[in-house]
Amino acid sequence: MKYIPDQQMIETVLSRLADVLEQRKQESADTSYAASLYHKGLDSILKKIAEEAAETVMAAKEGDKEKLIREIADLWFHSLILLANENLRPDQVLNELERRFGLSGHKEKASRKLV
Repeated sequence: MKYIPDQQMIETVLSRLADVLEQRKQESADTSYAASLYHKGLDSILKKIAEEAAETVMAAKEGDKEKLIREIADLWFHSLILLANENLRPDQVLNELERRFGLSGHKEKASRKLV
């Protein structure tokens, strides 16, 4: 049976996690992993995202679906840290994905070249 997630659950989980990550910006780097990344700065956050992206690719190539899920969760988590660092929210990304719904991927990509 195929798992189909509830849209409200997805938005709630992302929003709750975004709220926690926003709070972590004010915490000590000694007590919170996310706070430690914020304190290290943008380059450290970007390096972590690159690392998680590479681990995601490796998990996919290995064919281990459970590992792939864990690595994508790590990648999303660190992407949410980046969003918070830049004072953005996941709903802004969801809105962009919604905007693209029904668009040809080729047309959407071409439209970005015009901007």
